[in-house]
Order: sequence, then C-alpha cells, then structure tokens
Amino acid sequence: MAANMYRVGDYVYFENSSSNPYLIRRIEELNKTANGNVEAKVVCFYRRRDISNSLIMLADKHAKEVEEESETTNEADLTDKQKHQLKHRELFLSRQYESLPATHIRGKCSVALLNETESVLSYLDKEDTFFYSLVYDPSLKTLLADKGEIRVGPRYQADVPDILAEGELDDREQAKLEVKVWDPDSPLTDRQIDQFLVVARAVGTFARALDCSSSVRQPSLHMSAAAASRDITLFHAMDTLHKHNYDLSSAISVLVPLGGPVLCRDEMEEWSASEASLFEEALEKYGKDFNDIRQDFLPWKSLTSIVEYYYMWKTTDRYVQQKRLKAAEAESKLKQVYIPTYNKPNPNQISSNNGKPGAVNGAVGASYQTQTSVIGRACESCYTTQSHQWYSWGPPNMQCRLCASCWIYWKKYGGLKMPTQTEEEKLSPNQSTEDPRIRTHMSRQATQGTPVRNTGSPKSAVKTRQAFFLHTTCLTKLARQVCKNTLRLRQAARRPFVPINCAAIRAECKMFLNS
Repeated sequence: MAANMYRVGDYVYFENSSSNPYLIRRIEELNKTANGNVEAKVVCFYRRRDISNSLIMLADKHAKEVEEESETTNEADLTDKQKHQLKHRELFLSRQYESLPATHIRGKCSVALLNETESVLSYLDKEDTFFYSLVYDPSLKTLLADKGEIRVGPRYQADVPDILAEGELDDREQAKLEVKVWDPDSPLTDRQIDQFLVVARAVGTFARALDCSSSVRQPSLHMSAAAASRDITLFHAMDTLHKHNYDLSSAISVLVPLGGPVLCRDEMEEWSASEASLFEEALEKYGKDFNDIRQDFLPWKSLTSIVEYYYMWKTTDRYVQQKRLKAAEAESKLKQVYIPTYNKPNPNQISSNNGKPGAVNGAVGASYQTQTSVIGRACESCYTTQSHQWYSWGPPNMQCRLCASCWIYWKKYGGLKMPTQTEEEKLSPNQSTEDPRIRTHMSRQATQGTPVRNTGSPKSAVKTRQAFFLHTTCLTKLARQVCKNTLRLRQAARRPFVPINCAAIRAECKMFLNS
C-alpha cells in the first residue's frame, strides 16, 4: 500500500512511451481536475541522452574537476562496466515544470545532489538511485553548477591566523580590518541613548511630512511614523552619536541641519508599488533565486538592493497575508494519491510460440515458457539467449531485442547494462587495421544511436545486411584466359540472361591442354 502511495516531494518514474525510458520527475503539486482525474505538477530532470554532445563534454569536464578536489573513489579505479552504468545514474536538474497525469506514474526513485564526500559507488549499489550536480536550461541549452552545492575547501574557507603572543606586534593591514562603530562603554546612560533615538524618530517623521514624494507613499501620520522607526533611521542616529563622541547637543544639531531635517530612506521606501508587484511575481516564479529575479524582472536594481528589500518585505503585513493564502491553498490541495500497480501488457513484448504474450513486464515468479535463441536473437545487452520474456528494442528493421532484466534496466536507467563499442565510440585494438569503411560505418551508427545487431557473441561484427561473395575456381580463371575469343566476357556481361555455351568452352580447353 505504501509503495503505491505518492506524495508531494516524491521522486517518481513517469511513462510517456512504451518503448522509451521512463521520465524522472519530482512531484510539486497534486491537483484534481474538473473531470475527477489527478494531475501532478512536476519538476523535470534530464538524462545524458536528452542533452547535446557539447553539453555532455562540459558535464564530463565538471565531473573531472570535482573528482580532483574530492578524496573519494577515483573514476580511474572503476571498471568499464561501472563507468558505463554510472553515466546512467547521472541526471540534470532543470527549472522547468510540467503537468502530467498521475496515472502515468510507474514507481518511486531517489534523486540527490552529488555528495563530494561520498563514493560514487554508493549510487550504483542502490536500486533506483540517481544523482545530479548541474542544472540544465532546456530553452537556452546551457549547463550551470547547482547553487545548492556545499563549498568546502581552501578556496572557500578563510585561513585563521595564530593568536598573537603577548607583546607581539600585529603586522596585518589595519585598513582592511573592521572599524569600530559603537562603544558600549560610552559616558551616556541607556536612558539618554533611548531619548536621543526618540528624537531621531521624530525628526524622521517630520522630514517625511515635508517631503512630497514621501507624502504620496506614506499618506497617513502613523505610516510615516512607522517608516521613521525602521532600522535605517536608528542606525543613522547611532552612527551620528558615535562620530560626535557621544555629545548629545552636537549630534542633535547634525540631525537638523540648516537645510532642514535629515531624511533616511531604506529599500522599502525607495521601491515603487509597480516594482514591489514585479518582485512578488518574480518571487512566486523563482523563489529566493535573486540572480534570476534581477535578470528577468528587475535588471535596473542591484542584487544588494533586492536582497535587502526581500528581508524587509518579510516583516510587512503583505508577506503575512500571502503566507496565510498559501497555507489555505495548501490545505485545499491533495497531499497524496494512490496509484495502483500498472500491469497492462507492453506493446513491445515479443509473443511466445503459442501466440500469447509472455509474462507481463517481466514479472518475477510468473509461470512462463522459456524462449531460447531458436526463435530469436540473443539479448543486445547481456547476450543471454534465455529469458522468460523478450522485448523488441530499437528500429523494427534491426530486429533487436532485450531480455526481461535488461528491459527493466533500459526503462529505468535509459541505457544498456553492458558497455558497447558504439556507445563508447571507439574500436577495440584488433579492429584498428580493418577496412576504414567499417570504422566509418560504426561511428555513423554510434552518432545516430542505432543499435548494432549481434549473434550472441560480445565480439560480433557490425553487419546491416547478409554479406556474400562468389568463389572462383582455378579452372574457371584459366578458361577466362584461354577462351577469350569464345567467351567474349564484355558482351556476356552486357547480356547476363543469355546462357554461355559451356560445351564449346570445355572443348576448346581440352584442345589447349592436349597441345
């Protein structure tokens, strides 16, 4: 029951084609449609087979850089089979969302951000386990490092200097060190400081009353007073007090210079209502990805300004209202959905001798009749000739097939279990001296992703048609030279359906041999 219960946040397999591998998605929302069906809003993950070769090269380069920095299992220590299967476990996160019918879910899986402190073999040891480290943008066709990576190492952590001994001089550059902005041991009492801050707030409120733009944005007195009580006013007042050596009369005179009271504004007041609406729309789309918010919605704002506005916006009533609305929407949405196990026959199943399909989806424990190589070719992946169920794989004209175990692997991981020459795009040493036309044909098949048929042996040659040749005997070669006038090969080649007078040729050969 629990295995068939799917909740928001689960990573799942989706099937959109009976012959293609499953899609891997993360459930973000479960919504009930008007006709009673359940749709899942999901985040898309992409496999290596879904992106271009140029991006795959970038991904491999990034993987080597990560491998050099980590102290875990080196990829050079892995076998060819492990390297091959590890590529099937790598995914690429995207910011793309789509809605799919919940009935297309085919099971659960696990996807995690690549842990640089963990061995890559841990992903191979677990079934239905994948990892990612890069973010793929399907529209821009780009790969970027995920912003959630943990930055560990000498490039990111500061070097803490040793404690200075007593009497030892500090040779650090003082200009780069922090500057003291407040003295807790000042001659003023806490009451005097609080009274000065009240004066600073009053000056700020009065300054807003005199400013025309502030009157439009803060139309009421209590809103102006609230704006004047924010941190920007208090920080300015305390900084002024510190700069004037905690002399109250001197600091107050600076708050109200000859030109009028000082007006201090923060990001909440600097932003217009339209800019605030754009920010809320961007926050709904991208979350706290401030770089994307600035790039797509507010390019005229600095990143510092956007971050500062966000944390101030979280203290407003607007944020509280939106949080309540989202909580109410979440309560009305589905939290989980039950999807029964899919047990319909796959159209790619190859029927057995009696014309009936074999075990559905390669179910283990079902009664079956073993199908051997007598009625078909060997498995394209593991080269076995016996399986309780076979599945057609690849283009129909190639007549390739997979056994039940390799078919499940293909659907889940998007590749074949065993590495092949066409997938690695390289030849074995014993093929390097063969006809270059064969090598060209192999590279063409590797580029197009066409499966290579085999005869049950891992060392099978590439062959798309049945090859044949005519073997000429020595007497036939001799007859061509002796009986040139009788044969007249050029004329005979132009008329292939006219029979050759073999008796005359035989008699002429006998005369030549006797003489």
